[in-house]
Parts: sequence; structure tokens; C-alpha cells
Amino acid sequence: MFSNEVLFFGGFILAISVMLLLDLGVFNKKDHVVKFGEAAGWTVAWIALALVFYLIINTHGDLVHGVDNYAQLETIRDKYAPHVKLIPGDFAESLEIYRKNMSLEFITGYLLEYALSVDNIFVIILIFSSFGVRAKYYKKVLFWGVLGAIVMRFIFIFLGSALMQRFEWIIYIFGLLLVYQGGKIFFEGGEDEKIDPAKHPVVKFTSKYFPVFPRYVREHFFVKKAGKWLITPLFVVVLIVEFTDLIFAVDSVPAVFSVTKDPYVVFFSNIFAIMGLRSMFFFLSNIMGLFRFLKYGLGVLLVFIGGKMLAHVYLDELGFKTVYSLYVILGILAVSILASVIFPEKKETEALPSNT
Repeated sequence: MFSNEVLFFGGFILAISVMLLLDLGVFNKKDHVVKFGEAAGWTVAWIALALVFYLIINTHGDLVHGVDNYAQLETIRDKYAPHVKLIPGDFAESLEIYRKNMSLEFITGYLLEYALSVDNIFVIILIFSSFGVRAKYYKKVLFWGVLGAIVMRFIFIFLGSALMQRFEWIIYIFGLLLVYQGGKIFFEGGEDEKIDPAKHPVVKFTSKYFPVFPRYVREHFFVKKAGKWLITPLFVVVLIVEFTDLIFAVDSVPAVFSVTKDPYVVFFSNIFAIMGLRSMFFFLSNIMGLFRFLKYGLGVLLVFIGGKMLAHVYLDELGFKTVYSLYVILGILAVSILASVIFPEKKETEALPSNT
């Protein structure tokens, strides 16, 4: 017999797979340049789906772990959410408290992952620009990038959860890593980044061990020449996007673990954020220049999350609730966006020639 966790998780993966197949085979049969309106529509749709899932967790979150009685609920609470206060002898009320906490952890983790995805988008824009990818192929590259990201996040999240449960001190390593990365982003956020295609480690590795065709061949990832299959540069770009997501997962996954220790909630929040990454890419790529302080805000956000992980024992004793993290995340994002609007970047203008 399959456990409730396996059944719920399997149903979730099946639903996500159906969405991806519909996206690939129904809504986007032809490669095209995604306009601002289309991107905004899909961004709203993915956010709406995440909110629907939040409501499902809020009303049926106990189905994830198959909680049937107070003893089971107490065991799950002790394992994943020891800070939650249950009511002894009142299973119904305790279950309601548990569901609300679980749904709050999901939406907080989702918002955090979604916010951190913005930094990923900065780099992906830079990759496409540096490698000369045509705009009509962006969506195809991002589709396969998202598919690979789902697999890698699954491995990273459940491996990380197993390690944290076995070695509690790992949470301090994650915290230090996030503080370091946050400080690095904050102090280097204004610097112009550049990518040299010839020197990128993925390009060097692929060129060394696989036959690579020297130019793009429309939307194809592989091309057959002289009876031999070759990798096209477009497929190399997909590998670079996957590599980039793996690097960002080192920051974002531990960050969500600061919100919840439940690997299923971490996975659900990560996947919904990743699924909405493509539409947000096209949405933000058109207005990215308007948010000059957003990257600095992400740096502050990582420092806050890292500090929270380092001081988690002390904060638990003080009764620091998940909702407080949600307020801080929203506040940091709001301040960085508002500052960008109030203090827009001044565009340099060329001096007009003198008439004298």
C-alpha cells in the first residue's frame, strides 16, 4: 500500500506534468516572441494557481501526511513544526491550527522563492543576450530549463531535508551561506555583469566531451551531419540555464527551509515559483530597468533569512512566528520597489552642440 505522502505527492507531480504538457503541446505549438500582455496574463494565472493550492493546503493540508488522529498529528508536528502549539485532547481544533500553519508556510516559502527567482531572471537575460539567442526561442529554452529544474529541486530538497534531520548543525552552514551570498549581492548588485560565451564552464565542458555544431539551426537542439548527431548551441544554452538554476538552488532552497522544515511544503512552494518563472521572465524583462534597487533588496532578504537560520533556537524561544517572516519579506520587497520608483535611475544625456 502507498502512504498518503506518496499518493499526495504523486497527484501533485501528475497535475504539474499535465500543465507542462498542455503548455508545450496546446498553448505553444509554434515558437513566437512573447509580448508583455501575454506574459502578464500567464503570470497572473500561475499566481492564481498557487493561491488555489494555498487554499487546498489550508483546508486539507492533513492529507499530505495522512493525519488521522491526535497522536499522528503530534508526531508530524514534532518532526516538522515543533513551534506550533496544539490543544491536547482537541484533535479537530489542533488540526485546524496545523493546517493554517502549513498553508502559511507554503505561501511564505512561495513568495520567498518567487522573489529570489528575480535574481535568476537577471542572469538568464544576460545569458540570452551573451549567446545571441533569438527572442522567439526564449520560451522553448525556458520550458526545458524549468523541466530540468523540477528534477534537480526534488533531489536537492529531499536530500537537504534528510541531512538536516540527521545533522542539525547543517542549518548553521546554510545560514552562513545565505548571509554571505546576501552580502555579496548587496555590495555587488550595482556592478555590470558580463558573460564570455567561450569561457563559460558549461561551454568548455560540452565542447570538450561532445560534438557541437558551430551555429544555431532554428529551434533545433540536435542536428545530423554526415551521419553523425551534433549538439546545437541552443541546447548548450539550455544546459547553461540548468547550471544557473542549480547554482541559485544553493541559495533559494535553504532559504525556504528557514520557513518550514517540511520537505513537501518546500517542494510545493519551489515548484509553483519555478512554474511561474517563465512568464515572470517575459513580464519583468520588459520592465526590469524600472526596479534598480530590487537586487539590493534581494541581498537584504538573504541576509535576513540567513540570520534567522543562525538564530533559530533563540527566535523559537521568543515565539517568532512564520507570519512575521512573511511580513518582513513583503516589507523588504515593498521598500526596494518603492525606492526604485521614487529614485529612478538617471539616464545620461549627450550634451547638445553649441551654436556658437
